[in-house]
Amino acid sequence: MSELSHFDEAGRIRMVDVSGKEPTKRVAVASGRVLLSPETIAKLRANETPKGDPLEIARIAGIMAAKRTSELIPLCHQVPLSKVNIEADLTDSGIELRAEAITTSQTGVEMEALTAVSVAALTIYDMCKAVQRDIEITDIRLESKTGGKEDYSRS
Repeated sequence: MSELSHFDEAGRIRMVDVSGKEPTKRVAVASGRVLLSPETIAKLRANETPKGDPLEIARIAGIMAAKRTSELIPLCHQVPLSKVNIEADLTDSGIELRAEAITTSQTGVEMEALTAVSVAALTIYDMCKAVQRDIEITDIRLESKTGGKEDYSRS
C-alpha cells in the first residue's frame, strides 16, 4: 500500500500541497444503488409518491452536494467543477445512480463524484421513507477516474 498523503513526517494531519502540480483535465465517475420494495417502485412508476419526483430531486441534490464537497470532507481541496451530471434510473430492484464530475485542476474529483452519488441516494431515501422504512443504500463506489498520476477503472 502506498504512503498515506494526508500525514506529514511526524504523523500529523495535513492538507496535501498540490501547488506544484500542473492543472489537467480530470474526470471521475461514481455509482450507487437504492434498493426499494416492489410496492415503492410501483408508486414511483405511477408518480404516486407524497413528496414529488424523487429521481429529479436527487439529481439536483447530488449536483449541489458535489459543489460543496470541500465543506463536507476534511482536507478536501476546493475544486472548480466544469460539469457534474447525475443519472438516476428506476429498475426492478430500485434506483441505480451514476455521478460524473469533471474539472481542469491540480487534483482529482473522485470525492465530488462520490459525494454526489451519496447525497443523491440519501435524498431518495428521504423522499421515499414515508412509503417504505426499510430502504437500503448500497454499492457506493468509484467506477473510474482519469487525469492526474494514474487512471483507474473498475473492471
